Amino acid sequence: MTEKPIPTEEQMAIIRSMGAANNRPQRSPVLKTPADYGMDYEDVFFPSLDGVPLEAWFIPADSEKLIICNHPLTMNRYGFPGHLDPWKQFAPIEVEFNNVYKALHDAGYNVLTYDMRNHGMSGEANGGVTGYGLLEWRDVAGAQLYVQGHEELKDMTVGLFNPCAGGNAAMVAMTKRPDLFTDIKAFVCPQPCSSHIALDEIAKLQGVGDFLEELDMEGRKAGGFPIAQQTPHHFAADVKVPMFIIQVRDDLWSRPEDVQTTFNLLTIEDKKLFWIDGTTTRFDGYNYFGENPEQMVAFFDAHMN
Repeated sequence: MTEKPIPTEEQMAIIRSMGAANNRPQRSPVLKTPADYGMDYEDVFFPSLDGVPLEAWFIPADSEKLIICNHPLTMNRYGFPGHLDPWKQFAPIEVEFNNVYKALHDAGYNVLTYDMRNHGMSGEANGGVTGYGLLEWRDVAGAQLYVQGHEELKDMTVGLFNPCAGGNAAMVAMTKRPDLFTDIKAFVCPQPCSSHIALDEIAKLQGVGDFLEELDMEGRKAGGFPIAQQTPHHFAADVKVPMFIIQVRDDLWSRPEDVQTTFNLLTIEDKKLFWIDGTTTRFDGYNYFGENPEQMVAFFDAHMN
C-alpha cells in the first residue's frame, strides 16, 4: 500500500495561501462605470436577504425588459483588473462586464448589476468568507426582492446574467426560495464552477496536486465550507427557467465534465450549452459575451419578447 505523501514546508505555504484565498479572496476595485462605455446609469443600493448592503448600478433603457447581473468570485460589477498589480498575479486579464451591459442596453434591455457581499463596494459579511454561492444566494434573493418591490421595475419582464459563482448563487437561491423566481424568463450562466474541481486543477499547476484534503482543511480553518459542498451540482435540478451555459472547453482551471454534469442535472428541457474553443484561459470565458454578444442577446430575445 502506497503511503500518502506529506507536504513539504514550501508546499504547505502554498496550500495555506490557496486555502485562505479560496475562502477570503482579496477585493478588487470598481475601476470603470457604465459612463465609460457611453451609458447613462444610476447608483442604487439595496439589502441582501439577510441585510448586507449591496451596491449596484441601474442602466435604463426604453423598454419593459430587465436583466439582473452579478459576477464571479474575486470580481465585481465592473469586472476584474487583471492588467494591474496585485490582481494580475492571479490572472493577467482585464474582465469588462460593462461590455456585456452595453450589448444588452443596445438590444433594448434595462440592466441592474450589483456587487455581491465581500466584493466590490458591497458590505462585508460572514467574517469575509465566501461560499461559491452558499452565502451569496442571499444577495441574489435580495436583488429579486428589490426589483419586485420597486415601483418602476416590478412589472418588467426579467432575466438573469449570473456568471460562475454568481450563477452558483442563483441556483442555490432558486432551491431555497423558489417563490422569488417564478417571474424569471431566462437565465444566462457563463462558467458555473465546482470548488473542488477548480482547486484540484490549480493545485496541480502549483505543484500541490496531491494535497486536496490539506487544501480543504486550510479552507475550513479560514472559516469556509467543505469544498465538496461548493458546487452547483447539488442545486441545478431546482432551476425551473430556460438556461444557457457557456464554458471554455480546455479551461486550465476546470474540466469539461464539471460543467457538463451541471448541464445534465438541469431538469428543464429548454437548456443550451456552448463550448468556447481556441483558448485555455478561463477569463476569456468571462469576456466572451462582451465581445460576442449575439448568442446571449438572441437567447434573451427568444424568451423575453
